[in-house]
Amino acid sequence: MFGIKAGKTTGTFPVGSTTLIAAETELQGTLVFSGHLEIEGKILGNLVSEDENARVRVLPGGSVEGEIRVANVVINGRVKGNIYAGKKAQLIAQARVEGNVHYGLIEMESGAEIIGNLVHESLQTNVSEFPKEDRKPQDKEPVVKTEKKPL
Repeated sequence: MFGIKAGKTTGTFPVGSTTLIAAETELQGTLVFSGHLEIEGKILGNLVSEDENARVRVLPGGSVEGEIRVANVVINGRVKGNIYAGKKAQLIAQARVEGNVHYGLIEMESGAEIIGNLVHESLQTNVSEFPKEDRKPQDKEPVVKTEKKPL
């Protein structure tokens, strides 16, 4: 209709990838989404996304009362509930969080408030550690014994 065909992109984001919960809007229940979610209104329920590039932003005046499980979280409003940011959590100066923040990476501005705990969780990678105990005897470094002779 406006010169952009369905599935095409504008800039860096695909068309239709951002959902806005506008100010004066209240949503109740669990919201499962992909892409980006911008919250200026109020959500009474959980936010969940399996999308590894998903992002939720709680903007000034916005609030969430429930659990947030999203890869990337930006808070500049109020959250009452635990946050599980699989990749990155950003707490901007006006952030007010009542709950635990689980994160892979965190960025926190002066003025942000947390009533709860910060819990670091290691990022998932496809690299595994090699246990030292499973080494075979031939893989171990040889032991060289030396004797001290009196002068």
